[in-house]
Amino acid sequence: MRLTALSEGAEALGLKPGQGVAEARAMCPGLEVLEEDAAADRHFLEAVADWCDRYTPLVALDGTDGLFLDITGCAHLFGGEEALLKDILARLRRMGMDACGAVASSPGLASAVCRFGSGGIVTDADIAGVLAPLPVASLRLEEETVAALSKLGLKRVGDIMTAARAPLARRFGAFLLLRLDQALCLDEEPISPRRPVASLSAERRLAEPVVAEEDILALAGQIAVSLKPSMEARGVGGRAFELVLFRVDGAVFRICAGASRPLRDPQRIARLFSQRLQAVHDDLDTGYGFEILRLNVLHHEAFEGTQASFGGDRQSEASLAAFIDSVSARLGADCLQAFRFQESHVPERASATVFAADGLAAKLKASGPETPRSERPLRLFTVPERVEVLLAEIPEGPPQSFRWRRQQHRVSRSEGPERIAMEWWIDGLETPTRDYFRIEDEAGRRFWIYRQGLYDETPSPLWFVHGVFA
Repeated sequence: MRLTALSEGAEALGLKPGQGVAEARAMCPGLEVLEEDAAADRHFLEAVADWCDRYTPLVALDGTDGLFLDITGCAHLFGGEEALLKDILARLRRMGMDACGAVASSPGLASAVCRFGSGGIVTDADIAGVLAPLPVASLRLEEETVAALSKLGLKRVGDIMTAARAPLARRFGAFLLLRLDQALCLDEEPISPRRPVASLSAERRLAEPVVAEEDILALAGQIAVSLKPSMEARGVGGRAFELVLFRVDGAVFRICAGASRPLRDPQRIARLFSQRLQAVHDDLDTGYGFEILRLNVLHHEAFEGTQASFGGDRQSEASLAAFIDSVSARLGADCLQAFRFQESHVPERASATVFAADGLAAKLKASGPETPRSERPLRLFTVPERVEVLLAEIPEGPPQSFRWRRQQHRVSRSEGPERIAMEWWIDGLETPTRDYFRIEDEAGRRFWIYRQGLYDETPSPLWFVHGVFA
């Protein structure tokens, strides 16, 4: 067992990362050692990244103990780069964290100055002077490469900057020069945000934190009002929304709500979150209140303005959409399901279940109404059920008598057959053909039965019930 992280007191005693625990206890008998929990450390770092969303939506993880924040276009909102950096570090220290930060023109340079330098603001004119005295490990190289460079006497970044590039590339590969150019801001290095950036966003920073649910909903409605002009300018409406609540102690809560059709109306958006807050009421710990509320539009689509009809069904569609949105927000998107038709002639593949909100959106986009075939039942079994046919007309006739679910049925009327060949590109060429029959027994019950295989193909084809008619 070895030490992976040290407190300031342990470092003052001369202990170092990578040192054996037994050796460390010999140097300091009263040393307190805690077992490393990588999952807990990762969860804590992600929580800090969520907290940093108040400064910029572009937050990426840097290894296991660092964060990258792309503050392009955001610094002026906090009084400049220096004021922003001071605010971040001061807030983190008040929450009990010892953090170091740097602002530079590239992630590589900021990481080098923060981890191996004194941090702070690095201007473009000071790049070479600040980077040159740092060790080569600051370029985020592998340990083997750092050790090999040290053996050659190249221990500082300045030593590599003044060396010939061609021999370095032949000896250590192009990655070394790539890291050097990224640190010198000569090569771009984009960061990968851990969360997708919202297409539209608006927030409200509060002088006094809010705790009551009514206040949160009222503020969400006000933020939605400020988003409406932006959506109108783009000609879109929101389909997926996210309400982000920043608590005063650093905790962040994200509440998502979806709509079955594009929305702009602030009142309807606020009602969505009213239902969501009721659903997550027990899990929403307001603590000492929320100081920042942000409303994100995660997904939007083209908004089609429709006039209230004089006898049409637009009003009914709007009412249905409002009902689906309300129930889905309260009970979850999977509580309501609908059927969507698919391009397939095989009955079990001709339709699929989707969330009701997605089903309504697909229906509104469709060019014409979709109606099921009247000769097929509306209710199909997920898996066709075997039946025992006691008597049937040969070679292609319907059954005259069959037993299903331990009950015998005598057929009084029948229609068919409807022959359906399977999809050879999915099922293969050897899959038997189906002959479907619509039959009615003497008690008036109607079934949709098929024979799998033809009598000239197999001596004893199988029979199945695939659905029942209302």
